[in-house]
Amino acid sequence: MIGSSTKPHLYSFVIPVYNEEAVLPLLFSRLDALLPCLDGPAEVILVDDGSRDATGIIAVDRAKNDPRYRYMALSRNFGHQVAITAGMEAAVGDAVIIMDADLQDPPEVALELVAKWRAGYDIVYAQRMTRIGESRFKLATAKAFYKLLTRLTAVNIPENVGDFRLIDRKVLEAFRAMPERDRFVRGMFGWMGFRQTAVPFHRPPRAAGTTKYGWWKMLRLAFDAIVGFSDIPLRLALWIGTAVSFGALLYGIYVLWLAMHNADLVAGWASTIVILSFLSGIHLVLTGVVGLYIGRIHAEVKARPLYFVARSIGFDAELPIYTGRHYNILHSSNYALIRNSDATKSCSDATASVVQ
Repeated sequence: MIGSSTKPHLYSFVIPVYNEEAVLPLLFSRLDALLPCLDGPAEVILVDDGSRDATGIIAVDRAKNDPRYRYMALSRNFGHQVAITAGMEAAVGDAVIIMDADLQDPPEVALELVAKWRAGYDIVYAQRMTRIGESRFKLATAKAFYKLLTRLTAVNIPENVGDFRLIDRKVLEAFRAMPERDRFVRGMFGWMGFRQTAVPFHRPPRAAGTTKYGWWKMLRLAFDAIVGFSDIPLRLALWIGTAVSFGALLYGIYVLWLAMHNADLVAGWASTIVILSFLSGIHLVLTGVVGLYIGRIHAEVKARPLYFVARSIGFDAELPIYTGRHYNILHSSNYALIRNSDATKSCSDATASVVQ
């Protein structure tokens, strides 16, 4: 087991799931081998983000038969970032480990994350050194996204880092003070600061099933990241508007000069139409940029709940559907049941498969 301490730490694994019936048995097997290797008890929170297959049935069965597992079903599909938030709100651990269910985030890497946390870091993120099975186009666009985000925002988001990470309890409490609607979780952690470090790993292909993150979702996530952490689009709108206005002023001076020199201006209708069309297009684009920010302000002002909990299994009591703006969901205190008879078995299989 990792480390030594007179007081064992409690670890919370937050795993959002959406139509993952094919991969859940594999995930449970890997987690069952990993959990005994930790230096304290652990809970695994499965957040069902509106699955339509047998994901809920499989997860509920595990939560009912293994006291280390909890299951919470959201009332509909709220999105990956909100599902992560819901799981974090329900977590009671001294350290919270966020990972995906598809095993592209190898559970065994959590041992390295914990080791860095025990060394004093508040946020330990897993950084992909290789991304097996992904196309060159996907890799190129991902690299471009990180570079663009770094240039457009003041937030430090390391390249090739997703949501797979460990956060300290105090970071979780700080995260709860950020109630914004359109969420980019890794950006929120980058903005918060605290002491951070990386653990490199090689990202394997998806263990089973198909990806639930299509191009549209990735584009929307990128948009949320840029708009949520930068006012550059608004500044860019101002710059473009200023440049176009300056160009129009110069053109007006030119037309006035032609008129003063008795030039034939009748032949200029085509250029006039082109310029008017161009300026109208620019105006509509800039108005749209401003409208996007206004739309986000509107969503924040409405202050609707970020999510609703439809069902929960494995907690001390049924989780409330909604508990207020900061979503302080009831915590479980039944730590003794989290560690079962499997806690004494060897963890050599898990440690042997850590990807470094």
